[in-house]
This record gives sequence, C-alpha cells and structure tokens, in this order.
Amino acid sequence: MPHKPQVLFAGTRVVAALVVITIALGWFAGHEQLKAERGTVVPDFLGEPESEPASAPVPFGKAGSQARAASPAGVPEGPIPTRNLWSILREGGPLMMPIAVCSLVLVAVVFERMIMLRRGRVIPRPFTRRFLEQLRLGELSQPTALELCLRDGSATAKVFAGAVRKWGRPSVEVEQGYLDAAERVAGELRRNLRVLNGVATVSPLLGLLGTVLGMIQAFNVVATADALGRPELLAKGISQALLTTAAGLSVAIPALLAYLYFGSRVDRLLADIDGLAQEVVQNIAGDNLKPADTKATKSGRRKHTPQPEPEVLSGTSG
Repeated sequence: MPHKPQVLFAGTRVVAALVVITIALGWFAGHEQLKAERGTVVPDFLGEPESEPASAPVPFGKAGSQARAASPAGVPEGPIPTRNLWSILREGGPLMMPIAVCSLVLVAVVFERMIMLRRGRVIPRPFTRRFLEQLRLGELSQPTALELCLRDGSATAKVFAGAVRKWGRPSVEVEQGYLDAAERVAGELRRNLRVLNGVATVSPLLGLLGTVLGMIQAFNVVATADALGRPELLAKGISQALLTTAAGLSVAIPALLAYLYFGSRVDRLLADIDGLAQEVVQNIAGDNLKPADTKATKSGRRKHTPQPEPEVLSGTSG
C-alpha cells in the first residue's frame, strides 16, 4: 500500500475540528450556567448561604406556590448550582488553560500515532510475502526489486530498498545498507513520541505551580480579610489551589502511559522488520550466491561455464 500523507492530514483536521467543537460547547455550557445562576443564592463552601440578593426569581403559578410551601426556612430557592468543564477551568486559575492545551495535544498525538503505527501500515503482509517469495525463487532483478520497494513506500519497503541498493555485494555491506535505512525508519516511527514525554513532564509542573500560586493567594485573602474564626475561606482557597495539581496529574499519567506503550510498539515493529531484512540479505548478498546465479539474476539468463578436461597420467614402462 503506498504511503499517502493526505490520510494523515485529513485525520488531523478531523481531530482539530472535534477539539474546537468541544471547547465551544464547554464555553457555551459554562456561559449558560452563569446566566442561570444569576439572581440565585449560591451556598458558601461550608454550606452557609451568602447574602440574599435584593430580588430573587420566584416561579409563578401552582408549581411556584408548591415550591414555596415545600421550601424550609433558611434554604435558598432556585436550581442547585452544578459544575461543568468551564466552571472548573475558571476555578482552577490561569494555569488551567495551559494544562487544557496539553490535554488536547495529548489526544491529537495519541490518535496520530495509533494511525501511523498500525502493523498493517508499517509491515504490509501482502507486499512482504510476495517480495520474499519472488526473491527465494529468483524471479526479481535489482531494478525490479528496487522499483517494487519504492512503489510500496512502507517502512518495511524502505528498509528492503536499503538492502537492495547493495545487491550482489558482500553480506556485511548489504547489512550495513539496510541498517542505515532502518535507522531512518526508526526516527520516522518515533516521531512525536518526545511530545508525549514532554506533556508528561510539563503537565504536573504546571499543576504544582498553580497550586503554589493558589496557596499564596488563599493565605493573602485570610490575612487581609480579617477572617479570624472563618476557616471556610482558607479551605475554599486550598481546594481551588489543589485543583490544578489534580488536573496536571490527570494529563501527565495518560501521557506517560501512551509514551511507554508506543515506544514498546515501535521496538517490536523494528525487531520484526530486522528479521525480515535478514532474510533479504541471505537472498541477495554476493557471498551467498554462486557467480553463475549472480550473472543469471542480473542478465536474465545463465552463462555456461566450460569444465576443464581431466588430465591423463602417463605411466612409465618397466
């Protein structure tokens, strides 16, 4: 199967569109939630209601009278406030946005690597089986084999092409040819894995920085608001500060697992490609072929080599 970068670009555009739609929906839901919470009494962190607004919306009709009758004294009326993605991002502080960007990068890279590291894409079975079978039967010449490898364009075909370019030379040179090609292919297969490692490293650091800044802000509020005897103010600030650490770890742990998984997958694929390339070396190396077979493979016909006549030993007469 020829390599088509257009498929990768299309998949990247789809992932980017889904990310934009998710952000837009989260922003819209958070905006609607803020509009719904206006005019209602929002409970404090420990359940103590804040000062009641001047005019609170009261439902009309029979349902409203039943709601007023069922509401106990001191309990605020209206919908119970809920938390969504946008409200969590707002509560976590400014460093929640970089952590959210890291999570989007993580999702995009994971989808891209899942597509590019499929075994059928890296080691296409039809091409590999047909190519090795024709080599064993002696049906391929060097130009034909090189053309087949370049036409396929997979990672395995690129490694085979590195060996085919050294056709007929000693096995050491042929092995060096495919090893050089395999090194380039390994770099392509490990592409974007450093991004996963970077996300796994940076995300918890961003969360820790957000926690430190949140703790500083919480203690400043307690110190300047004459909050003696009101531990709920400190507890609320600490809970919001720890939110960034939880978000950073929630991004870093999947990123580290994805990095380890894709790294081991690349190692397994390279080991399989190395085994297939060794078989190619055994079939095209010059020290593994007879001279007549080498000439026949390149020219398409075998050259007859005359055999020397046996010498006749003359005996001495007695």
